[in-house]
Amino acid sequence: MLKFDFAINRKRPLNVMCLGAHSDDIEIGCGGTMLRLLSEHAHLDVTWVVFSAHGARKDEALAGADKFLSGAGRRRVVTQGFRDGFFPYQGGEIKEFFESLKGYPSPDLVFTHYRQDRHQDHRVVSDLTWNTFRDHLILEYEIMKYDGDLGSPNFFINLDRPVCQRKVAQIMDVFRTQTDHRWFTEDTFWSLLRLRGVECNAPEGYAEAFYSRKAAQ
Repeated sequence: MLKFDFAINRKRPLNVMCLGAHSDDIEIGCGGTMLRLLSEHAHLDVTWVVFSAHGARKDEALAGADKFLSGAGRRRVVTQGFRDGFFPYQGGEIKEFFESLKGYPSPDLVFTHYRQDRHQDHRVVSDLTWNTFRDHLILEYEIMKYDGDLGSPNFFINLDRPVCQRKVAQIMDVFRTQTDHRWFTEDTFWSLLRLRGVECNAPEGYAEAFYSRKAAQ
């Protein structure tokens, strides 16, 4: 298995953009990876964008970003109020907002939704990510759900157990509005971390998985 190293020798901080349709998407999809990157890059520069956040869900989005980005050298947390479940019908407005993201520092790495995700909002965000960032490393994260749309990822980030514990604990602590969903449980999150760890032969047995469609060095 080929190894990829984010510890590139550079004169400026690594710049990461995280895009999530809903308030808990980034944390579930790449929260462990962000915690690892922050532990390895003291001056990490992060732009964190949540497209649908209203009321209590906006409070959760801000709280989640605060917990997961603790220690970042610089962070920008942006929340929007697009209607949950209606992204395909608000495409023009969301496209306009994506254009505004070009005004932020150009990211070295973009995390976004898996293109084949069955949730319509997730797919819109993924498609517009690729439309907007054409010369960037984009990693598509996955979110388990009723639809059974998990695929065969080809990019894995190994995680140690303390990072996984912190990821799961923070998700369960922050996103209280989601606890009525039967899939929103600690063992669900641990199960996927363990499964992806098996698939990539992770040293400590845990990993987050992504879909890399284009990568160049």
